[in-house]
Amino acid sequence: MSRGKRYEEPKLNMKKVFAVVILFIVIIMCIIMLKGIFTENEEQGNIISIDYFAAYKDNKWGVIDSNGNIVIEPSFSEMIIVPNSKEDVFLYTYDVNYEDGTYKTKAINSKNEGIFTNYEQVEAISSVDENQNLVYDGKVLKVQNGGKYGLINLEGKEILPCEYDSINLLQGVENTLLVSKDGNYGIVDNDGKVIIPPSYSEIQNLGNGASQGFIVKNSEGKYGIVDIGNSQVLELKYDAISKIHEGEYYVVTEGNNQKIVKRSGQEVLNANGKEITALLKNPENGVIYKVDNKYGVMNLSGEDVVEASYDELKEGKTGILIAKKGDKCGIIDLQGNEKVEFKYNGITYNEKADLYITEDESYNNEVLDSNYSVKLTGIVTDLNDEKGYIEIRQSDEYKYYNFKFEEEKEAEIFTGNTLFVSKKDGKYGFVDKDGKVIVDYIYDDVGMQNSFGFAAIKKDGKWGAVDRNGNIVQEPTYQLDDYLQVDFIGGWYLGKDLNMNYYRK
Repeated sequence: MSRGKRYEEPKLNMKKVFAVVILFIVIIMCIIMLKGIFTENEEQGNIISIDYFAAYKDNKWGVIDSNGNIVIEPSFSEMIIVPNSKEDVFLYTYDVNYEDGTYKTKAINSKNEGIFTNYEQVEAISSVDENQNLVYDGKVLKVQNGGKYGLINLEGKEILPCEYDSINLLQGVENTLLVSKDGNYGIVDNDGKVIIPPSYSEIQNLGNGASQGFIVKNSEGKYGIVDIGNSQVLELKYDAISKIHEGEYYVVTEGNNQKIVKRSGQEVLNANGKEITALLKNPENGVIYKVDNKYGVMNLSGEDVVEASYDELKEGKTGILIAKKGDKCGIIDLQGNEKVEFKYNGITYNEKADLYITEDESYNNEVLDSNYSVKLTGIVTDLNDEKGYIEIRQSDEYKYYNFKFEEEKEAEIFTGNTLFVSKKDGKYGFVDKDGKVIVDYIYDDVGMQNSFGFAAIKKDGKWGAVDRNGNIVQEPTYQLDDYLQVDFIGGWYLGKDLNMNYYRK
């Protein structure tokens, strides 16, 4: 039998041992430091993830964070723009000439240091949403050099060179920018990718998303449709194209007549002078049209399905119409049968929840299921599609229901909250998720805890705030009854103009 080679006992490499020990100590220190940070934040009621907001005090503008701390001292004459609340990038204008509309811009960070200084101008790209609220593209900034515009991301990386005459958000479509060059328009996304080269005299959104395509106009004044890949959907030969479509059906105008055409260009309906206001969700059922200021429904053969005798018509659930006669609303089907009496000031339909919400003269609501049965009454203050709940005020209390109309506890919906509104003997306070009183019942009104941990409190006609632990961070001082929304971050309250999204003292 052969004998194996004899090995000596291994010796310790002291350098490696020392390195491992040091690494172990560093890891322990990091854990201790992180634990300290989290503990400190929990004790102070701070939020780990910091957001930034424009702030207004003593007629000057600055920036605060979501704990209510001043980040940029309010010392600027013009409002500071925060294009993305999660990013440490702020913009301000100066040397503003209101007569000729000229101004200069500068980008700074939370240390009040200038950033992106290699550009002549740095601006946020703004537009308005469907509710006419001012919105910014939170991913890119418009920059200028030599009179031409380009794009950078919020880290300062150039993603589109400065070679365009203008860059603006395409209204109604997120993450999509309209650019112009040499008198023609094109589309880029906010990654800087050119979707449609500048080759059209006009571009409009067809729907609410870029995937639905774009209405384009050529130099001869004719309209067509191209998709997000710049492939032609409808030939550029129409006098107009409406922002009305469903599936492969589109509403176009030739001469004085609106028509329905398919993607192939096949004509399926000539409206013969009637105005098409909507395609039904199943276009084979026809269209809603308007004639002599009255609304009706006709099928694709041009025959009336619902007589044009209504002052408004819009489709709710597929094949079901919310109708208005005079100043009252009801619900009918495509045969004209009345499903809900014409007695409401307004009716809306939520497709995801599959329910109707009515409103009477006193702004009270009834919530109807898809069979038109009244399931809830009160004042609906929120309907959240993502979390699947309805918030409704009933007898001065806010209650929550899922889309099956089952009542749910507030703590089951807002799992991150530490304070929950409670009422006793006509006064408001806050309890925790187990019902333990955190803030005594001493307030005339309160607001829900917001995503930053603060909740509004009202006493003797004045508003203040408490933090996530129920500690007062702002004594009730402010008269805010004419504000549409009362909300606080620390001692700062939300500005009256919600469109501007700023906080003030």
